[in-house]
Amino acid sequence: MAATTSPSTAAAAVWAFAAATCVKFLLVPTYRSTDFDVHRYWLALTHALPARQWYTDASSQWTLDYPPFFAYFSRLLSLPAPIVDASLVSLPVPDAPPSSAYLLYLRLTVAFSDLLLLASVLLLATDARRRQRSFLALVLVLWSPALLAVDHVHFQYNGFLMGLLLLSLHFLEQGKDLAGGVVFAALLCSKHLFLVAAPVYFVYLFRHYCCGRGLLKGLGKLVLMGAGVVAVFAMAFAPFMYYGQMQQLFSRLFPFGRGLFHAYWAPNFWVFYIILDKILAFLLRRLGFNVEIPEGSFTRGLVGDSSPFAVLPKVTPITTFLLVILAMAPCLVKAFINPQPKHIIRWVAYACSCGFMFGWHVHEKASLHFTIPLALIAMDSFDDIRHYFLLSIVSCYSLFPLLFESQEYPIKVLMLLTYGSLMWVGFSSHFAANFAQEGKKVSRSGSLVKKFTGWISLGYLSGMFAIELWSRVFHHRVFGDRLPFLPLMMVSVYCGVGMMYSWMWQLLWIVRHT
Repeated sequence: MAATTSPSTAAAAVWAFAAATCVKFLLVPTYRSTDFDVHRYWLALTHALPARQWYTDASSQWTLDYPPFFAYFSRLLSLPAPIVDASLVSLPVPDAPPSSAYLLYLRLTVAFSDLLLLASVLLLATDARRRQRSFLALVLVLWSPALLAVDHVHFQYNGFLMGLLLLSLHFLEQGKDLAGGVVFAALLCSKHLFLVAAPVYFVYLFRHYCCGRGLLKGLGKLVLMGAGVVAVFAMAFAPFMYYGQMQQLFSRLFPFGRGLFHAYWAPNFWVFYIILDKILAFLLRRLGFNVEIPEGSFTRGLVGDSSPFAVLPKVTPITTFLLVILAMAPCLVKAFINPQPKHIIRWVAYACSCGFMFGWHVHEKASLHFTIPLALIAMDSFDDIRHYFLLSIVSCYSLFPLLFESQEYPIKVLMLLTYGSLMWVGFSSHFAANFAQEGKKVSRSGSLVKKFTGWISLGYLSGMFAIELWSRVFHHRVFGDRLPFLPLMMVSVYCGVGMMYSWMWQLLWIVRHT
């Protein structure tokens, strides 16, 4: 008989979610990015115009570029909006700043949609082996400072989308493969950037759900899974296929002309590719070679239509696609040879890591796609604890440039320090309890640091203070208004080291233990 979530764990998780919700309410008046204007426009667009105009309307720069299920979601959120403020659903969207009611309504839609994340976390309180997950692992998801910053300050709906992903992973962990595949299809129809996890889903479901049960039964399950996925995509895309808008829709979803890099460099492999190109160009010019520096300089963080490298080969979308698949290959092989539900969270998180490290036009916010699932398995072993402690801090710190206004600076620092302290206390207690069971004793803080983080990791994390000190105090005094992108570049490169370490750590763990 399958185990259920214990009432005490469920109640504690609900209280933790309630506490996080109180923090979300406090963040209502904070800075909001242009993503607020984007979703503000989409709310009005999906309410005021018929569906056949959603992907053709170009009256605003904030054109709809998410898949249809997210458009339907925006339409659903718009239904009660006129009761609060009629301008919420009027086109054109007013240029004036939003009213307090207007702002509160949109902020509350994000907080309300997080209920799906809570439901998924409660379901995942029982793991694939019917064991209770640690309460701390659930809190690490619900109190993620990166999620709070991106959704409830910057403004997005990642909590809702991560709830869909975690719900799918819950079904797969519990052996309900058909439901897991269908929910993942719904996620793809809500945000297509999760497509990077599709190879793992395909291989795992094919081997775990369709194979090993005889040819006819396997074919039947393959047809059933295919029918479920096709039905979901049909619900999403059939109306727009009927309108003859599929080419227009896909051009919105996959704008490859935006270039390899986002305005702020995500801390991934391509950061080091850029730096290497800059170093080589500098050295060759010093040696007398005529090396042209491209006009679209990366040092200003601009989104370009190309990848203007001075020395190294130009990177194309197909190049990044092949690199992602190549990086993912060991995981796909493992999932094909031994498709175990207990490993599915780790495999999907690794696939998202590959997309983040080697993908095209990666946003820094995409680190949520693997840090949130990895929080659920952070307590599985001491190695997982050490890895997650480093990764979560690096991931959160890499998002600091998103909240660039002075009044938000104490907020993002406090959220990171609070989360870091929570991990330190929780993980340390976990260590102490396990050592006590083994008859060992940890009495020195130095011994704890060595076993918990290691001096190298602690030194690396301490380096972030130096980066912050330079960015906040010394950069302007040394360079004035010159090199405005240097502090951002330093954050990207420094966090890129931690992200590369995390990707390699995950790869080695999967190769050795799955």
